[in-house]
Amino acid sequence: MTDASAARATDEWATCQLDLVAYLQRIGHARQPAPTAETLTALHRAHVAAIPFENADIILSRGIAVDLPSIQGKLVHGGRGGYCFEHGLLLAAALETLGYHVDRLLARVGGEHNARTHLVLRVRTDGQCWLADTGFGTGLIEPLPFGDDAPHAQYGWTYRLIAGSQRTWQLQEQHEGGWATRYRFDDQPQYPADILVANHFTATYPGSAFVRQLVVIRKDPTGLRRLTGRRLTITGPDSPDTDRHLDDGVRRGAGPDLRPAAQRGRFGSLDHDHEKPAMITVTQDSPAIWMLRGY
Repeated sequence: MTDASAARATDEWATCQLDLVAYLQRIGHARQPAPTAETLTALHRAHVAAIPFENADIILSRGIAVDLPSIQGKLVHGGRGGYCFEHGLLLAAALETLGYHVDRLLARVGGEHNARTHLVLRVRTDGQCWLADTGFGTGLIEPLPFGDDAPHAQYGWTYRLIAGSQRTWQLQEQHEGGWATRYRFDDQPQYPADILVANHFTATYPGSAFVRQLVVIRKDPTGLRRLTGRRLTITGPDSPDTDRHLDDGVRRGAGPDLRPAAQRGRFGSLDHDHEKPAMITVTQDSPAIWMLRGY
């Protein structure tokens, strides 16, 4: 890629509008690092740990904006989380600003004939391509190398990137019964218009999982905390799921009140003064608000 074409690609994604210092502070990096594979792994791990996955704006009927200034205002300066398109576009802008070459790709989650509703990144550095994906929620903590079908253990979870025909790949996760395919994608780089269309479908189509219920996820090397509707699932590395209905104790009078424990959950903040009224309105009959306040 020539310098001129690289500049056009960067401008196309509004990368020049990124506040890199604020982003690095948001994920816990005090200084600007060099664009190496080691740095990529560290940034990926820090991003996943610091910025939660959540779809609250869809539930609030606000919609999801995928231009970089809006994403930055929400996830970086606003202290919020987001879903795949927001996470991926933010990370891509940061990596490009640091000097990495990044391709934005669209993946099919689940079946091979499903729509392309998930954003992943192919990042080139040190002569190697890596799959970076901070926006799957329950997925990768660290990037995976292309061209390597071997299993990669990540803090109790194990993944592999399988190459298929016609430059296609599958991200698979290992379970007791074998390998489960999380999503499929090819190497066709996408344009902002492609992301705009995919995001609109994912955030508005009545059959979309993100339209039907609130989803909030935190995953880091210590474990996975997932709230889907009213159900809280906590998974530690190499340990079975603890699956609880948040209002079981209150509604049934059986067991302790789970609200204090939920308030202590590290799910990220929707507790800013300007967010409280909206979230209370939407979740007034649901214990989901307990997960999103008191962070």
